[in-house]
Amino acid sequence: MARTTPRPPPTHTQTLQTIVRQCPCCGEPMWAAYHNYRTITTLEAIMRLTLQIRRCLNPACPQVRKPYRPEAEGRLALPKHEFGLDVLTCIGTQRYAHHHSVPTIHQALRERGLAGAPRTVTHLLERYDALVALSLQDTARLQRLTQPQGRVILALDGLQPDVGQEVLWGLRDCLSGEVLLARSLLSATHPDLAALIREVKQALEVPIGGVITDGQLSIRAAVAQAFPEVPHQLCHFHYLQEAAKPIYEADRHAKKVLKKYVRGVRPLERAVEGDAPSPRPRSSGGTAAPFGVPLPTMADRLWRLPVSNSTTASMPLPREPGAGGKKGALPKALRRLKTSLRRGLDATAALWPEVRVASGWVQRAAHILHNDTQDPGAAVQRRRQGLLGAMEQHPAKAGTLAPAIGHFLKVSRSYWPGLCHCYSVPDLPRTKNELEQFFGAYRSHERRATGRKVASPAVVLRGAVRLVAYAATRLRPFTSEELAPHTVSAWQELRHTLETRRHQRTQRRRFRRDPAAYLATLEADLLKLILPP
Repeated sequence: MARTTPRPPPTHTQTLQTIVRQCPCCGEPMWAAYHNYRTITTLEAIMRLTLQIRRCLNPACPQVRKPYRPEAEGRLALPKHEFGLDVLTCIGTQRYAHHHSVPTIHQALRERGLAGAPRTVTHLLERYDALVALSLQDTARLQRLTQPQGRVILALDGLQPDVGQEVLWGLRDCLSGEVLLARSLLSATHPDLAALIREVKQALEVPIGGVITDGQLSIRAAVAQAFPEVPHQLCHFHYLQEAAKPIYEADRHAKKVLKKYVRGVRPLERAVEGDAPSPRPRSSGGTAAPFGVPLPTMADRLWRLPVSNSTTASMPLPREPGAGGKKGALPKALRRLKTSLRRGLDATAALWPEVRVASGWVQRAAHILHNDTQDPGAAVQRRRQGLLGAMEQHPAKAGTLAPAIGHFLKVSRSYWPGLCHCYSVPDLPRTKNELEQFFGAYRSHERRATGRKVASPAVVLRGAVRLVAYAATRLRPFTSEELAPHTVSAWQELRHTLETRRHQRTQRRRFRRDPAAYLATLEADLLKLILPP
């Protein structure tokens, strides 16, 4: 849409001249050819720039008669852009550091006297993402950051906003916290992932000390192909989560059945707690072992209530004289609570013993991997092997959950080679929860800034630059000098890549919406190319 109001008149004028007067190619003097004029809007003023353009007139020079513009122009604004780089830094800081939405940022700019449309804010935010990613992913910068460490610990994971969409893969250094590479891939095959890992390896001068990932088979194959000699640690959290899934489902089923009988317990329980604190744990549905392993303590917590077990007298109960025709009887609400608890616990009594046995084994495995005593990896392996041997020899103790124990053993054998590298390699984490939390923080930022409950498709479309810009802006604000690209061609190439991806995604959406119309349009365009005019 064209501008409907005139641009405000300039408030300042400035003349820029070139610093270099000799041609960079041939060394001959460059002559002043003409002047160019442009107006840019900064946070402080609207500037009218007069640019002195020089040219090399040597016929033998490859750059003959090509314009050479003042160097300071690139520190103020991007080519063919109306707003200065300081406006971009202001927009990026408000977006990623303060989680402001586009209308909020637009209103803040208008209060500072900057005229523009909300769509302009979106476009400038995209430019900010690209410039920050371009400056941070510079090979020289990454080498300066990792050189003092002497090595790099890689963490690899993917972010998929929705099923069927592309996956945004991120590689992060666990020691410095820097995002080394972010790339969106339509497929997650091990050759594609191996190419990403090798790209990071070639950009660094320090060795890779270790890699931490989850147990996805394509990731394992990619790491084995790119780093055959590097210790590959598999995440303990994902291992326990995958191995204990049938046990967790059994525990969840037992709780679901129990809750049918004890609905409305919490308000009554809170009322009792208001009179006398209960010695029960604070968790509402169960405690958690290391790495988030759920334990079936809901039944145990209910049994601790005095009204559910006549032998328990750890908490004084309020009594009302004459209730129910008997002095000192329980109030009506507590009698109803007692009846509900006993009915639910009696109905689910057969479900809990097997779940307790299986979850106890999972909890022991979690504590062995947690290694509070800081034992070497060989000792941890021996203890874990002894536990798995006991589970394999006595699966009947779990009763109907014996198949779940078999699943736990099967997953353990799959994860076994990569679970103990963290005990021998310094600074190699046991889990990749830091990278998971980083992705979670970014999703939370998107919800706060856009108001969308689910992640936007733009997370994958522009995630290669947006994720990097978000992570860097959270650490510190950028200046306009830091945003200025070293070479305009590199910025233009990155922008062209992002626009090509956007166009391809638009074409795929149009094809899914109406395949017949899309193919008819392609056929018509093809006929225009092959038919004579």
